[in-house]
Amino acid sequence: MENIGLQESTKLMFFKEKEIRVVSLFSGCGGMDLGFTGGFEFLGKYYPETPFDIVWANDINGAACRTYKKNIGQHIVEGDIWKAMEEMPTNVDIVIGGFPCQDISINGKGAGVDGKRSGLYRAMVEVVSKIRPKVFVAENVKGLLMKHNEKSLKQILSDFRGLGYDVSYHLYNAADYGVPQTRERVFIVGTRPDVKKFSPPAPIDDKRITSQEAIGDLESVELNPDINHVWSLANKSSDQGNRKLKADRPGYTIRAECHGNIQFHYSLPRRISMREAARFQSFPDTFIFDAKLRETERQVGNAVPPVLAWHMANAVLDVLTDGEQ
Repeated sequence: MENIGLQESTKLMFFKEKEIRVVSLFSGCGGMDLGFTGGFEFLGKYYPETPFDIVWANDINGAACRTYKKNIGQHIVEGDIWKAMEEMPTNVDIVIGGFPCQDISINGKGAGVDGKRSGLYRAMVEVVSKIRPKVFVAENVKGLLMKHNEKSLKQILSDFRGLGYDVSYHLYNAADYGVPQTRERVFIVGTRPDVKKFSPPAPIDDKRITSQEAIGDLESVELNPDINHVWSLANKSSDQGNRKLKADRPGYTIRAECHGNIQFHYSLPRRISMREAARFQSFPDTFIFDAKLRETERQVGNAVPPVLAWHMANAVLDVLTDGEQ
């Protein structure tokens, strides 16, 4: 098994145990949290454990919380973030989370941060204001950078900067970081004035992982709900539901409302399974989603790819290991 990143492993030597406390918001099934804590294998590569300790997490979706507890830990609190934050610990170093994006995404209604769902970023602002972490990391869709969302982006940056943080944003393609999926997402990172400014992790040098490399070994595996190897029988839809994977390229973006939109296998006469979708999202095979098909689709599609999150975590670790200014 290949151990990822000698440089990253060396950085981890600064910490002998889990000692960097993290609060996770809008945690979903735990993709970002798994990436931040590390200690998992994906496609034969091992992503070492990090010093980050998720001490509190929150999501409003009960099924996602079940999956989180099954795979990550019992520390997730189910419920509305505005109420849950009253019990949130405040002696924390890092805040992470992917605030809801429905009103910002290309397929959304265009309400931006004035929408009910995407306006929840204000809860993250409130948490950062309460905790005053050294670093916060917020993830959202590429649509946040589009012209029609310019006002929303400015508002988000202004609200976080108003708390006294140095705030930057960067667009990442997950395929550049060892994730077999051309998923583009924005990460907004804020650093407190007394710590080093954040620098985005550089893309890894490896060739992009193709669809066949990611899921080829599952072609002969029979349907098996125990490992989430089940697939939608929905008819083709008018747009992305007609997409068929290309064996020699990474997978397309896995969507949360995928049912009739999730792509077809490159060689088999069916849509990809949830286990295969989880592979495209870089979840290890040991990560089992505690839900039926449709809810699993939502959890997989909403997640931050753990491998991408692991690279982000190591970039955050750079901020902390280089000492305070």
